Amino acid sequence: MLNKEILQKSLKLLGEILESEHIDPMNLVVCGGSALLFCEYVFRTTKDVDVVGLGYSEQKIGASKPLPEVLKKASFRVARDLGLDENWLNCGPSDLMQEGLPEGYLERAKTEKFGSKLTIHFLDRYDQIHLKVYACVDSGPGRHLDDLRVLKPTDEEMESAARWAMKQDPSSDFRKILFDMIRKIGYGRVADKFQE
Repeated sequence: MLNKEILQKSLKLLGEILESEHIDPMNLVVCGGSALLFCEYVFRTTKDVDVVGLGYSEQKIGASKPLPEVLKKASFRVARDLGLDENWLNCGPSDLMQEGLPEGYLERAKTEKFGSKLTIHFLDRYDQIHLKVYACVDSGPGRHLDDLRVLKPTDEEMESAARWAMKQDPSSDFRKILFDMIRKIGYGRVADKFQE
């Protein structure tokens, strides 16, 4: 499991390994528990670093699937050296880039350089709310709902997150689970807006 100290250490080492490679500098967009941890929105451990977007310039960030071979090899070395799970760095949520992240996500992100070859954009609280709402419906509550409660969305943020989540999955089943979920966690007024 990664706490903030191990997370920083692993990303620093990843950046150092990439320094020796003859590659264009990479930009990764990171979401989930590791971004919440890095930005100090939550103080729990996480099992991995979710890379949702990847590009070789900030203007051309797209889906991170599959991770480039050079990045995978560097992450395996970090895993070996620090005793982490082999998939500690992964592109699990990459499909969310197909419909796009919330507009302006890159400007809001906390950006950190790990050497000259690795820049990481950790998603901001506002964007994490959107992804957590989607994840609560798509994967079930658990830690996603716990994180959402810690982030304390306003009604406006919850409405925006619900609208974004429905773009990711426009099915009627998804909508039903979404509105049931947001009602149960105290956002009935938001759910009512979609019934009007």
